[in-house]
Parts: sequence; C-alpha cells; structure tokens
Amino acid sequence: QVQLVESGGGSVQAGGSLRLSCAASGRTFSTYNMGWFRQAPGKEREFVATMRWDDGSVYYVDYADSVQGRFTITRDNAKNTVYLQMNSLKPEDTAVYYCAADPSDGDSRSRGNMRYWGKGTLVTVSS
Repeated sequence: QVQLVESGGGSVQAGGSLRLSCAASGRTFSTYNMGWFRQAPGKEREFVATMRWDDGSVYYVDYADSVQGRFTITRDNAKNTVYLQMNSLKPEDTAVYYCAADPSDGDSRSRGNMRYWGKGTLVTVSS
C-alpha cells in the first residue's frame, strides 16, 4: 500500500509560480510511475505531467500540451517525494491537483492506469 500526501497549493495571481510536493510512503518509490493530474470545477480529471521508470535506468517525462514549457515534474527518491514546479500560471490552471502513483509499466498519462492517489491540493490562479 502506498500513501500519497500533496502540499503546496494556494492562491496566486496570474503569472506567478507555485511548487507542489507529493510525499509518498513505500520502499520501492524509485521504480514507481508518478504523475500529476488536475480537476477543475465541473470538468473531468485530466493529465498534467508524469515521470515514469523506463528501461530500468532512466525516467521518461511527459506533459500535457497545456502546461508544456511552464510546468516541470521532478522527483527526489531519497525523500520519496515528487514535485511539480508551476510557472507562468494562468487562471485556467485553477484546479485541485492530485498526485498519483503506480508500480506497473502502463501508460501513466492515463488516470485509469494509476493505482494510488492523494487527496489533492487546491490551486487558485486569479487574473
């Protein structure tokens, strides 16, 4: 069982930055696929960014088109933590952001392939 706890959400003006953190329990964190998803009011939960274990030696990183170039996902395996640095924030980035993890090699851009979820942290961007 893996537990995920997000932090770092808050309110910011457009153009500002926030860094989200996701602390994970578990001894095999380094090989887990990790991802960030978000859900805006009245919308479905959508993929934001992922960092997954690939080929047993490297991490593969991918982003949604809407955040490419503005958001950066990183991980610190020594701290069992994954981060999402969000820059140049826009009002449309307002959402609850969820951290997700999965031990398999499935497509970690798909929420259906992520087994473990945090409870989310709210990000509000005002214009």
